[in-house]
Amino acid sequence: MKTEIIAADSPHAIQRALDVLQAGGLVAFPTDTVYGVGARAFDGKAVEAIYTAKGRAIEKAIPVLIGDGEDITKTTSEVPAMARKLAERFWPGPLTIILPKRSDLPDSVSATNTVGVRVPDHMVARRVLRAAGPMAVTSANISGQPSPSTAEEVFMQLNGRIALILDGGKTPGGVPSTVVDCTGTQPIVIREGPISFREILAITGL
Repeated sequence: MKTEIIAADSPHAIQRALDVLQAGGLVAFPTDTVYGVGARAFDGKAVEAIYTAKGRAIEKAIPVLIGDGEDITKTTSEVPAMARKLAERFWPGPLTIILPKRSDLPDSVSATNTVGVRVPDHMVARRVLRAAGPMAVTSANISGQPSPSTAEEVFMQLNGRIALILDGGKTPGGVPSTVVDCTGTQPIVIREGPISFREILAITGL
């Protein structure tokens, strides 16, 4: 497979990404943390290809990114009030919310009955997501290797493994998103990142 690199601000970049995704291919693009590689979330075979490209253990769930907060209902069977409050306050941004998974979301995204959902604070990523719909996205690296912050770093690791890289310049990198489980009666912080547990509790009032 030849890996193509296109400038993210090219007039044809989003359409090219959409063409690749609709054909079941993988696309890497910048987010507000690092470069991610993704497939359409409801294309089970394409999501499986992410594991192959990265050499990622199949039991590790892949978070779903969406372009706007209102798209949350496309990925989950239920949106608790506390999840809506957190989304309204922290999206777009570094908060992944774990919610009950829609029954038609493939097991290759998550083998459990839950799914992590986030709206990234990066315009290139959101343009791709608005065009393609919900996408299963994880860092665009070989598992165990450094997460890439440039298109060149993605190419060095995934050349020949994915179809397309959108070059949007250097990403901020830094701390991974905070992960909060909202499937119970109270929010549970699975991983504390840029958003603290105290901030979570302040918004939810729990």
